[in-house]
Amino acid sequence: MRTALLQSSGRPGSVAENLKVLDEAAGRAAAAGAALLAAPEMFLTGYAIGDAIGRLAEPADGDWADTIAETATRHGIAIAYGYPERDGETVYNSAQLISADGTRLANYRKTHLFGCFERDHFTPGGQPVVQAELNGLTVGLMICYDVEFPENVRAHALAGTDLLVVPTAQMHPFQFVAESMIPVRAWENQMYVAYVNRVGQEGEFEFVGLSVLAGPDGVARARAGRAEQLVLADADPAFLAASREANPYLQDRRPALYGSLT
Repeated sequence: MRTALLQSSGRPGSVAENLKVLDEAAGRAAAAGAALLAAPEMFLTGYAIGDAIGRLAEPADGDWADTIAETATRHGIAIAYGYPERDGETVYNSAQLISADGTRLANYRKTHLFGCFERDHFTPGGQPVVQAELNGLTVGLMICYDVEFPENVRAHALAGTDLLVVPTAQMHPFQFVAESMIPVRAWENQMYVAYVNRVGQEGEFEFVGLSVLAGPDGVARARAGRAEQLVLADADPAFLAASREANPYLQDRRPALYGSLT
């Protein structure tokens, strides 16, 4: 399944402009044969927008979702994107996956909040594994800091995730996550990992880009630089099956030894 990563910070504070950016990227990705477009963490509103997060936050089935469903249908491409989700008085840092026919397939709430900024504005989610079937692959959702916890990604591996989509707001000086950790996560869990980052200066944060789609062999199929960019690569189910057959990590686990982890 050809997957497009939209490395962009969009236009922080302007949902309308970010929806336009997403629409334009969906058109380009679809024209290049992509079946899935992934956008970064908090893409619809911007990340470093302070108290505007709570003011702008919308329900998972709100107007933004309707607009993106229309975009997905018009271009014939599934879209995964980050946004602030309101559920009553609670606000989550969320990611949603909408199919090419406009169906809301999955909604994930970030389980591990990073730093004071996120803890001040969001409530952590409580469901670590959220998945959906898309074009013959089991697609999982996770957000940024979550992927840095090996237990989180292993839970996805044990649940059968084939392609883990990770909208991200990865900042300086932690670029080693994109450069080194993501390919290792893909290798040790025998899955594809699509890690799609923001880029450039935003408030006090400098986002490092370096978005990557890594394969189960630990090799980057596509990697962006430090500028706004749309990169594409394939998540190949046949290669994934062969890799899982050859790599015994998951089969050789001894769960009875791991009780101390919990």
